[in-house]
Amino acid sequence: MNRKQYNSDTRYQKVLHNMDLLGIMDITTTRQHKNGTIVWRLPIKYGADRFIEVASFKTGYVRNQNGGYTNYQLNKRHDGEPQYYKCTNKHDGSDLYRKYTTRTCKLIPIEIDRLEYLISYCLKNYFIKRANEVANGEYVSKSYHEYMLKEEVKRYDNAVQPLESELAEAKVRQDVSVIVNGHRYKVL
Repeated sequence: MNRKQYNSDTRYQKVLHNMDLLGIMDITTTRQHKNGTIVWRLPIKYGADRFIEVASFKTGYVRNQNGGYTNYQLNKRHDGEPQYYKCTNKHDGSDLYRKYTTRTCKLIPIEIDRLEYLISYCLKNYFIKRANEVANGEYVSKSYHEYMLKEEVKRYDNAVQPLESELAEAKVRQDVSVIVNGHRYKVL
């Protein structure tokens, strides 16, 4: 999808603005566009050299596009309608009915709704949850980050302690007074 089509409506303009803020690129091919598919590349790497890609499909699905065996739906899930099937009781031959329900994806039929859902999903699940991954895709664990922070505080304390001890050793006079218009004022 090109930028002109994003600017056709205020909701599309907002999606485009959010994409620009987050550094998301529209990498939809001509064939995908003809099929009603929109593919975005996020500025977050997985693995050594691949970026996360997500897509919106005309069928109402929103999917992760990170490889053939790892594509999965990002749509919200809900319990489907209960279904019944007939089976026969082994002991007396009477008919029994079994009920089962499945979990299905909640389809999003309107394109702009899919794009807005995709932006919010990516923000929550990729940008916020992966905030400890730097731009080149390397993972920085929370414990390592906390360790480096403590080391920085130690270096700061080691630089400040000599200055504090110098200040404590310096005797500051506490009995200084000032005379203004014939009145004596003690300076604290």
